[in-house]
Amino acid sequence: MRRNKKNRNARPTDSQKKVLRDVSRIPLAALRQAVVVAEHLNFRHAANALGVSQSSVSTRIKNLEEELGILIFERRHHGVRLTDTGRWFIDEITVGIEQLDHAINLAGAVSRCEVGQLRLGVCSPISGGFLAELRQHYQNALPGIKMILVEGARSELIRQVIEGALDIALVIGQSDIPSCHTRMLWTESMIVTVSAMHPLAERGRGIKWSDLLDELFLFRRGGASLQAYQHVIRRFGERGLTPRVERRAVGRDTLAQMVAEDEGVTLTCESATDARTTGVRYLKVLDEPEDVAFVGVWFPHNRNPALRAFLDIALKFARHAPTRINLRSSVAPSQTPDP
Repeated sequence: MRRNKKNRNARPTDSQKKVLRDVSRIPLAALRQAVVVAEHLNFRHAANALGVSQSSVSTRIKNLEEELGILIFERRHHGVRLTDTGRWFIDEITVGIEQLDHAINLAGAVSRCEVGQLRLGVCSPISGGFLAELRQHYQNALPGIKMILVEGARSELIRQVIEGALDIALVIGQSDIPSCHTRMLWTESMIVTVSAMHPLAERGRGIKWSDLLDELFLFRRGGASLQAYQHVIRRFGERGLTPRVERRAVGRDTLAQMVAEDEGVTLTCESATDARTTGVRYLKVLDEPEDVAFVGVWFPHNRNPALRAFLDIALKFARHAPTRINLRSSVAPSQTPDP
C-alpha cells in the first residue's frame, strides 16, 4: 500500500495521540487484519488472503473501530475506502507491525544461530593449534555468527565474563572460578624458546630445567605471560633457586625478536610455535611434569545461543581430535628456518 508521506511527517493531533495510546489494548490480530483490508480495500478479498471468513474480518474491524472511537473504513457497495483518519491510522500501525515482524524474525534467527555474535576472550595467540582449528571449525559451522576476539590477562578476561562483556574466556590455569562455570578443553606442552645462536638450540630431543639455571627469562607484561612467569618461579623455587627474570612492556613480536637476538629465553605453550618466528628454536622441557591446561570460563546465566553452540562444538571437537589436544610430537627444531 502506498504511504502518504505528508501525513507520516505531520505531528499527530491530541485525538490521534489518544488513538495510539488506546492501540495497546487491541489484539494484534485485529491490527494485522486492518492492514490487510487496507491493502485489498475489500473485505472478501482480505478474508481470502487471511484464510478466514469474510464475516469474521468484518466483525473484527467493526469492533476495532468501536474500541478506538474512529471510522477507519468507509463501506461501499463494491468494497471499502480508507477515511482520512483511517489512512493515518493504517500508516502508523503498519510501521509498528513491520518492526515487530522484523524483531520476531530476528529473534528466531538468533535462537537458531543463523545470526548473532560470540564475544571470545583469549590470553594466548591463535596462530595455530587447537584454538585456531576450533575457531575455524566454529565459523565454518555457523557462518552467520560474528566472532569478536578480545585478548587480555586471565583476571581481566574473567572479570569481563562475570560483567557480561564477554560470553566466554579461554584461559590458562585452574578451573575453580567462583560464580562461573568452567570446563577444561585442551592441554598443550610447555616449550622453551631460545635463539638459533644459543648453545641449547642444538638439543634436538629437548632440554631439562637444570639446563636453564643460568638463563635470563624474558616475559611480556600481560596476557598468558603472567602464568608462564609464575611457572618458572615455581619450578626454580622447588629447587631452592631464584631465576633470573625480566618482564618487559613489549608486544609478542618484539619479545620474539629479543629472543632471536639472544637477549634471553622465554617459556610459552606449544600452539605459539605455529608463529614460526625466524631465528629461534622451540625446545621441549623433557622433565616438565605438567601440561598447560586451557579452560573455558563462562557465566552460568548467559543464555546467548551462540555460546551454547560454541560449547557444544568445542567439547565435540576435543573428543574427536585427541592429537590436537596434546601436541608434543609436533615441535622439531628443524622446522624453524635459520636467520
